[in-house]
Amino acid sequence: MMRIAFLAAPKGVEQVELTEPWQAVTDAGGEPVLVSTKAGEIQAFHHLDRADVFPVQEVVGEVSAEHFDGLVLPGGVANPDFLRMNDQAVAFVKGFFERGRPVAAICHAAWTLVEADVVRGRVLTSYPSLRTDIRNAGGDWVDEQVVVCDRGPNALITSRKPGDLKPFCEAFLKEFTAAGLLADPTAEPPD
Repeated sequence: MMRIAFLAAPKGVEQVELTEPWQAVTDAGGEPVLVSTKAGEIQAFHHLDRADVFPVQEVVGEVSAEHFDGLVLPGGVANPDFLRMNDQAVAFVKGFFERGRPVAAICHAAWTLVEADVVRGRVLTSYPSLRTDIRNAGGDWVDEQVVVCDRGPNALITSRKPGDLKPFCEAFLKEFTAAGLLADPTAEPPD
């Protein structure tokens, strides 16, 4: 079973941007793993309102990208803002690019990609307020539901907002399946 890391700060992750991709990975036969900057639990939010808490399974600094087959970065404004200020979290994200493993990011999560210096020469989307940050970091920002960029050593799948979750999940599952990380749901079962 392929392990897919979900990186989230202790507070501020947009719950639906964590739970819907998590369920998509689970339904596709993968093992989602919640990674954070410290042990314990993370506090999710519905925009600005507290939502559920989720148990942290791994801590950055104690694991690296080599322990996982792919990465999903959920958004929320506070989540990536915190992560981009944590050197271990930034190094963790950068490690997926160095190893050529696929990365999926939605909404404000692109801030962490900018800080990891991995958007240069790539086409991506995000929440519109990050447009200038991405362009200043050398990325080519576009306003589309989902963008799959294969420039560079790995696939980068990005999306704009919670309203784009369905096509985002479909796109990153397709890329993770193409990379051999998840089972192809259209494949014939073995005899």
